[in-house]
Amino acid sequence: MASGTNSNEIIHDFPPFFKAFKDGHIERYLTHDHFPAGLDPNTGIQSKDVVISPETGLSARIYIPKINGPDQKLPLLVHYHGGGFCAGSPYETVLHKFIISLISQANVVVITVDYRLAPEHPLPIAYDDSWAALQWIATHSNNKGPEPWLNEYVDLGRVFLAGESAGANITHYVAVRAGATGLAGLKIVGLIIIHPFFGGKERDEMYKFLCPTSSGCDDDPKLNPAVDPDLSSLGCTKVLVCVAEKDWLKDRGVTYCETLGKSGWGGSVELLESKGEDHCFHLFNADGENFRPLMKKIVDFILRD
Repeated sequence: MASGTNSNEIIHDFPPFFKAFKDGHIERYLTHDHFPAGLDPNTGIQSKDVVISPETGLSARIYIPKINGPDQKLPLLVHYHGGGFCAGSPYETVLHKFIISLISQANVVVITVDYRLAPEHPLPIAYDDSWAALQWIATHSNNKGPEPWLNEYVDLGRVFLAGESAGANITHYVAVRAGATGLAGLKIVGLIIIHPFFGGKERDEMYKFLCPTSSGCDDDPKLNPAVDPDLSSLGCTKVLVCVAEKDWLKDRGVTYCETLGKSGWGGSVELLESKGEDHCFHLFNADGENFRPLMKKIVDFILRD
């Protein structure tokens, strides 16, 4: 697999994500667009980008719906994007469109976290960034945190965590950590787990490259919740798991539901399967017939809190 010189030799190739070269540099197969923050003229939804930690560069994008009165406090949805822990961002057009649609129907504030990507920042950095973001959000519980939109418009007693693919994996991890260690300042009501990545032999080699300390999909609690001693401490009261019929990750998502049911965790879990669909279709086929049922399920899940 050499391309002429030793320094340009490919030592790992993980399409459709990236290839790694012997000299240490990474070449990604896909590049992603950057949708600017600002006012959405069709909905009145506003967004802006904020820095959570200048030391690490951890940042996020915050969305607020059109506010009706100064005392309106809305639920908060904390979102973690997908991309195999090594791609994606909160700033992509496809994600922006999904978030706008969700806010329009659920009337929530959304913050989507720009955690640092592997392999340049090896796992578990993405997990630690995601946890740090939730801790930062919790500092707004007395309405004196660093971000005015969170102080003014958010009810931290009604927090939801959500993500797709790798972001769904992170969502679960953060919720378990919140429940096991305690996180004063906010209450996580529910998790929205969309097409979750919980390992699988097909991606085991890639995950262990991204996370050199991982033992693989069977023994690593981040990939196999069944072996996590803290699973029953999951820090919420309900979970919605969405899977897609043609997604190779579907079985792991179904198993996740079953594992939660047997764990001793006292909450409720719901499963939605989108027939005829593949992984993360909701981002790439928002005009398809299965998008609306998925969105309705998510919105109803939020509004039932």
